[in-house]
Amino acid sequence: MQLSVNNTYRDISNTAGTQLIELLGNVKNPLLCTASGDSPRGLYQYLALQQKVQTVQTSGWYFVGLDEWLGMNGSDTGSCRYHLNNDLFGPLQVNNQQLCFFNGRATDPLAECNKTENFIREHGPVQVAIIGLGTNGHVGMNEPGTPANSRCHVADIDETTMLTGQKYFTGPTQLNKGLTLGIENLLAAKHIFLMVSGLKKAAIVAQVMQANISENIPATLLRNHPGLHVYLDNEAASQL
Repeated sequence: MQLSVNNTYRDISNTAGTQLIELLGNVKNPLLCTASGDSPRGLYQYLALQQKVQTVQTSGWYFVGLDEWLGMNGSDTGSCRYHLNNDLFGPLQVNNQQLCFFNGRATDPLAECNKTENFIREHGPVQVAIIGLGTNGHVGMNEPGTPANSRCHVADIDETTMLTGQKYFTGPTQLNKGLTLGIENLLAAKHIFLMVSGLKKAAIVAQVMQANISENIPATLLRNHPGLHVYLDNEAASQL
C-alpha cells in the first residue's frame, strides 16, 4: 500500500492524476474503473486538462463504471452516469465503444451484471480502479456485510448511504438498491486509487487503515492489495 497525504483536495487530485498518467503511459488500451461523486471529481478535471494541453491522449482507453442506482441511468439527473458524463466522459469525449456502464433502468439487472463482467474480460484487466469511501466504510455500493468474494451484483443500500446520497438530487429520492462491481472485481485490478478528503471522513479513514480487516468495513478488504494507493488530504488523515 502506498499512502499519500497532501494539504488540500486539489493537491491529492493532482497527485493522483499525475500518477495515473504515469502508470498508464506504456499500457496499450488500458481499462479504468471509474467512480462518480465528489472524491474523484478533481482527478477527472486534472485528466481533462492534461488531455486539452496534449499531455495525455485517452482515445484508446476503455472505461467501466463502478456503480449505479437501480432504476436510473444517464438520463436521470443525479445518477452516477449523469455525474460521470459531466465530469469525465463528456470532457474526454469518450465514445460508446470505449465505455461500459450499468443501466439501472434495464429490465434485467443480472444481465447488466453479466454485460459488465464480459466487458472486463474482453478489455481487462482493470489497470486502475478509482474509488471513494463512504462514511460507513463502503466502496462502490459494497455496503457493510458484503462478502469479500462478491462480483458484479445487485446491492441493498445501507440507510447511511441512502441519506448521504440525497445530496446528488434536487428532491427526496428513493435509493434502496444499486448495481455495483464487487469486492473481488476491485481486488482483481492492478491498481486501486482510494481518494478521500474532508474532516467528516477522518474517523472512517482511521478505521479503514487501522481496524481489523472485516467485511463489516468493506474498504479494509482492499488494504493488503499490493497496488493500493490511498490519497488523503490533511483533514481526512487527521485521526491517523
